[in-house]
Amino acid sequence: MLSREIKDKLMERETPFYLYDMGLLRRTLETIRTESSRYGFKVHYAVKANFDEELLKVIREYGLGIDCVSGNELRLVRSLGFPASSVVYAGVGKSDKEIRYAIEEGICAFNCESRQELQVINEIAGRLGLRARVALRVNPDVDPHTHRHISTGHADSKFGIAYTEIEEVAREFASLEHVELVGLHFHIGSQILDMRIFEYFCKRVNTLLGWFREHGFPIHYLNMGGGLGIDYERPDQFPVTDFADYFATFDRFLDREGMEVHFELGRAVVAQCGELITRVLFEKVNALGHHVVIVDASMSQLIRPALYEAYHAIENLSARSAETGTYTIAGTVCESADVFAKERTLPRLQRGDLLSIKSAGAYGASMASRYNLHDFPESVYSDRL
Repeated sequence: MLSREIKDKLMERETPFYLYDMGLLRRTLETIRTESSRYGFKVHYAVKANFDEELLKVIREYGLGIDCVSGNELRLVRSLGFPASSVVYAGVGKSDKEIRYAIEEGICAFNCESRQELQVINEIAGRLGLRARVALRVNPDVDPHTHRHISTGHADSKFGIAYTEIEEVAREFASLEHVELVGLHFHIGSQILDMRIFEYFCKRVNTLLGWFREHGFPIHYLNMGGGLGIDYERPDQFPVTDFADYFATFDRFLDREGMEVHFELGRAVVAQCGELITRVLFEKVNALGHHVVIVDASMSQLIRPALYEAYHAIENLSARSAETGTYTIAGTVCESADVFAKERTLPRLQRGDLLSIKSAGAYGASMASRYNLHDFPESVYSDRL
């Protein structure tokens, strides 16, 4: 990881901050472009993973489209030069104001999440004298075998139109004069590494697509969402995830003849290029004899461990010897959940040691808050050091 190579340059910086390896980001994007182009797939970057403008500028260079989930995300990417025609707008709760702005901008498509949303888009487009392009987000009831908080494609989810309601929704299109049905959208969850899940997903989509074809709907666009995971436990060994197997799986199992196939990748694009750099403040031993280390980062900067009990590899950049200890690494926030790792074995830690929390480029800075009135973390870019 980058921080190990440049640790001397990092020692004097005020912590905590995010460090971004721009070389690794470019290598990841090059891999995505190479592997997706084998099959003519189109890839959008999910801005929710990380909306850092410097990262977005590099992503734009590689020709990726954009997946937005808010009006502000759309405004940001438009200001950075992403064409509206490359933007898809997802999100389970779009406001009237956001819908109106997106229609006026002429985006590629709305990923429509409910029958009522479809009606509202039609009404707003009608008042504007325009037609809106929509893809129906169908909930295919696929268990992605991932954390329940990032599982979105099961039957009891708030996301998407239930597959049991599709026939009823489809019948309404004859009366909706201001929307154009361009295709179907799906997303089953995040941090998926088992390609068999995507294989089963493709087969479910094939069945649903068959129904639309049989009933005369001119579907030519499939948005298969994202969901591809990364290796949080071994980021040094696998800095770029297996895009080749991912795209090849969809090529083998998706009935895509005559289809324009899109993907929305977020975590897999940016997660491994980001590290949260923090410094040890204090060490103590609690009543159970456990060594607790308090660092100057917290769940205000990286909430994933507190929210999902997520694992992130941690490295002591200041390690002086091979001597190790077992530590609970905790943050500064006044919450018991503010813990980055429990019972983690690391080279012996001392006050002032610099730590790197790995694989923090996705859902790190973008989910940061000012809880306890903490400052937002700064960003440091490898190409500016």
